[in-house]
Amino acid sequence: MSPRRTGSQSLVRLLGQWQQSASRTPLWRQLAQALRLLILDGRLALDTRLPGERELASALGISRTTTASALAQLREEGYLLSRHGSGSVVILPESKRVVPTRMAQPTALDLSAASLPAGPEIHQAYQHALTAMPPLLSGTGYDQQGLPALREAIARRYVARGLPTRPDEVMIVNGAVSGLALILRLLTGPGDRVVVDHPTYPLAIAAIEGASCRPVGVALPSQGWDVDGLAATIAQTSPRIAYLMPDFHNPTGRCMDAPTRENVARLAARTRTTLVVDETMVDLWMDAPPPPPLAAFDTAAPIITLGSASKSFWGGLRVGWIRAPARTIAALVQMRETLDLGSPLLEQLATRWLVENGESFLPARRQMLMAHRDDCAALLQGFFPRWQWTTPQGGLSFWVELPDALATLFATHAESTGISLGTGTRFGLQGAFDRFLRMPFSQPDEVLREAFMTLQPIWASLVSQPMMLRQRKVI
Repeated sequence: MSPRRTGSQSLVRLLGQWQQSASRTPLWRQLAQALRLLILDGRLALDTRLPGERELASALGISRTTTASALAQLREEGYLLSRHGSGSVVILPESKRVVPTRMAQPTALDLSAASLPAGPEIHQAYQHALTAMPPLLSGTGYDQQGLPALREAIARRYVARGLPTRPDEVMIVNGAVSGLALILRLLTGPGDRVVVDHPTYPLAIAAIEGASCRPVGVALPSQGWDVDGLAATIAQTSPRIAYLMPDFHNPTGRCMDAPTRENVARLAARTRTTLVVDETMVDLWMDAPPPPPLAAFDTAAPIITLGSASKSFWGGLRVGWIRAPARTIAALVQMRETLDLGSPLLEQLATRWLVENGESFLPARRQMLMAHRDDCAALLQGFFPRWQWTTPQGGLSFWVELPDALATLFATHAESTGISLGTGTRFGLQGAFDRFLRMPFSQPDEVLREAFMTLQPIWASLVSQPMMLRQRKVI
């Protein structure tokens, strides 16, 4: 398969304001750092062919020598593979020991990930799972729909939340992203459009593009959702599906209210547009629990719901589920045969115990997250008073707006100190949201304080000459 090619203008948009003229770092090294970050973030996909040196230099307005030096550095580090006459193709290094990334830093801190470590309940869940395992050992261990006991527990959970559900309307998968990929495989084909919130979850974008579909963004307003914009986009683009996160949306943390859910469900029913509703964050509410599942507002609407154990319990479980009409579940089970033969039984048994006993430990987790959220807000206000955000109603992070489009540049410099940041461009299409950062509050106060002490002088140096930054030409 021949590598895909990225155009020079697309690459310039992804790079954003990568150039810092006041820095003592050579320009070629600044470009190499910015390109490396795009590769590590996945915004420059593997096997992507870069523009030629002359073309890229012209698009960036720099010398060909500077461009050649940056690409040579990335080749030496193992991020590019070049052949004479064929250009440079994005790869990943074989050995991390020689790669200058945060992984090589003994005190590395990943602020690009919004996740929590395992609590003591995870060990308890696995103990129960091991006890429940022996009766299953006489079977083959293959079950592409998932253990009946776990599907029954998840169905009861939906019923308690206001959505009547039978066990045959539930399918266990290896995480929500795996479930989305399976749904895309069943319902879409190459070139089909998929409507998404804009911004949205980066791995959802990756899954959509990995299915050779075209994500179409509907901008989120300052508050809530733009239902009229969603309706207009569906009418204009005729998408095969729409992917939404109404429950503590990632990255904004907002929650869709009941009237909006009703309007969106009616829109799906009227247009016969399948909605894929990702409820990964549904248990991480703080101020108030969310309304019933979106599918509960119109049972005639074609709505498929995704759930996951990763945020509610622990990412290491790698267990998710799909809730859909039984006929859709049967088609998904049949389609799954081309991918895998089911999810691990031990993890399913552990997840069953966690689902059935969640209310004994989830309230404490929510209280802990609320305290982390408030601590993080105070630290952000103290260290970065010009940043703006809206307090999230749930989830694991702030969606921070910067006073200028400096997120990528800031993250590039932070990376050199061993701190990884989640730039807004990871959550947007075609390099959008370089004015934003997703800042998780899942870390303890003392960890964030130390990180912000490191980041504050970096930020101060970037904005010390704001006029120069604003006047710089951005193509």
